[in-house]
Amino acid sequence: MALDAKIPDGPLEEKWDRHRFEMKLVNPANKRKYSVIVLGTGLAGASASATLAELGYRVKTFCLQDSPRRAHSIAAQGGINAAKNYQNDGDSVRRLFYDTIKGGDFRSREANVYRLAQLSCNIIDQCVAQGVPFAREYGGHLANRSFGGAQVSRTFYARGQTGQQLLLGAYGALSRQVAAGGVTLFTRREMVELVVEDGRAAGIIARNLVTGELERHAADAVVMATGGYGNVYYLSTNAMSCNVSAAMIAYRKGALFANPCFTQIHPTCIPVHGTWQSKLTLMSESLRNDGRVWVPKKTGDTREPRLIPEADRDYYLERKYPAFGNLVPRDVASRNAKEQCDAGRGVGETGYAVYLDFRDAIERDGEEVIRRKYGNLFSMYQRITDEDPYGTPMRIYPASHYAMGGLWVDYNLMSTIPGLFVLGEANFSDHGANRLGASALMQGLADGYFIIPYTLGGYLADRPFGAHKESSDAFTEAEAAVKARIERLLVPTGRRTCDDIHRELGRIVWEHCGMSRTNEGLEEALSQVEALEAVFRQDLAMVGTADSFNQNLEKAMRVSDFLSFSKVMIADARARQESCGSHYNQAFQTEDHEALRDDAHFTHVAAWRHRGEDEEPERVVEELSFEHVTLSQRSYK
Repeated sequence: MALDAKIPDGPLEEKWDRHRFEMKLVNPANKRKYSVIVLGTGLAGASASATLAELGYRVKTFCLQDSPRRAHSIAAQGGINAAKNYQNDGDSVRRLFYDTIKGGDFRSREANVYRLAQLSCNIIDQCVAQGVPFAREYGGHLANRSFGGAQVSRTFYARGQTGQQLLLGAYGALSRQVAAGGVTLFTRREMVELVVEDGRAAGIIARNLVTGELERHAADAVVMATGGYGNVYYLSTNAMSCNVSAAMIAYRKGALFANPCFTQIHPTCIPVHGTWQSKLTLMSESLRNDGRVWVPKKTGDTREPRLIPEADRDYYLERKYPAFGNLVPRDVASRNAKEQCDAGRGVGETGYAVYLDFRDAIERDGEEVIRRKYGNLFSMYQRITDEDPYGTPMRIYPASHYAMGGLWVDYNLMSTIPGLFVLGEANFSDHGANRLGASALMQGLADGYFIIPYTLGGYLADRPFGAHKESSDAFTEAEAAVKARIERLLVPTGRRTCDDIHRELGRIVWEHCGMSRTNEGLEEALSQVEALEAVFRQDLAMVGTADSFNQNLEKAMRVSDFLSFSKVMIADARARQESCGSHYNQAFQTEDHEALRDDAHFTHVAAWRHRGEDEEPERVVEELSFEHVTLSQRSYK
């Protein structure tokens, strides 16, 4: 199977503009005759729904929650990148492009990343017009701060609530279209099957999570914006409802899953505090602008941080990476934190934490300035830990946060199933092996506001109106398959709960396919996951019925998909015999313990094709070419 990324010809700077001109258009009167399904109401889904409806398409939008505002995009804290160069510090579209390619350890497409950098400026203008309350300087100009992997200040922010404010902007646009009749909103619905007819996406089977009823929805195209798979680790910064099910449903139907082993571990999260904890809390990367990361120089030093003198502190990021200091990319910061804790210099009760200290910033700028910048984050930390970060350093440790991998898409954001488009974190397209901070919001809004309105039209221009009907055999067969799956899940009456099995799965993949990986550990992980999958089938405790409100069934379907996905993720990690970005195989490292790439054999996207439940997936490769960036060993020193 060959993958065609459909990257346009021409100079890098002109590819997107030329492509938009060359794509076929749908005239305004005809747009009203096409229907589009959008799955998800985060930044990518809400912006896509609002924009497509504004253009005239008939849009059906689905979300798990009781309101689109509960999408996980609301949890993003630190900011959104854009190459506005308001600080006059040397930023440009070209520099944002380069920083993103380098930050992803040279494992992403040049054309996609350059387009993202180009559109970043449009996003800020769009959001300001919507009334998003970005932070401003005293004179009224939009403020910026720095994030990891960059030496310029290009991150726009709204205190520590940037995701919330951006989502409210997109939600406002979506609500306008709901009121106008352009969008029909279906809340508390979950896609349980993708309907494919004549090789094209034809619609979905959705389950009403309140009543248990199965519903058929046909459309001329399906847009999937369902987020990432970080909850495969059980403990993550993701909302507990975040899952991989939609992506795995599409994968089983023929969509390829690209780079699933590229999972981002965020370096600044509140550490695990107990066995029965159900999720972790992010502390924004923006805190590393003013906070200094350190550990005691002596192993086993249990003194209170205020009693440890400067001479006994190791500001290890500043020592190892003087050019970037505490603002190195996330994969680098996370591995270094783990390295310090593994060496016995971790702090806190478990020894798996490092300090993030604001003492010097408070002495330099005053507590009031720090409070204005980070007040809500400090308050959240205090409520969770019962410690005052203004007087005591925060304790932080890495945690699962974001998925760079996702369904494979071409330049038009279309998967290998014609008519199925994938946006935001659900696709793999822009971040390579490691995402830079403040780039997720940028990608989600670029995909929804500025890319899919063009590329979807290019697809529909050659399609007849209403080609798929809910009464067709394809829908009947899909609904029957869903019912059969649900019946199989409801049969077991064992002793293990879904959460118990999910927690064990998380422990396996965190230990063997997390921040650090070995070939032996990956083999062991696969064996353990297969054994756990057998336990899931035979000893799962199930209650309730299919035709009712049944959260146990919801979880069972999602955990089943996490189990299947974890095997694909492990297979991808085993096949990629190099270290790059977030994928750190201990067998491939430099003398300084940095990731050691193998550009001769792995400068490509690895996409996996489903061949059956009991079959090994097929690995399909899309070669990456770099004409505008020189491949080099990443250095932040």
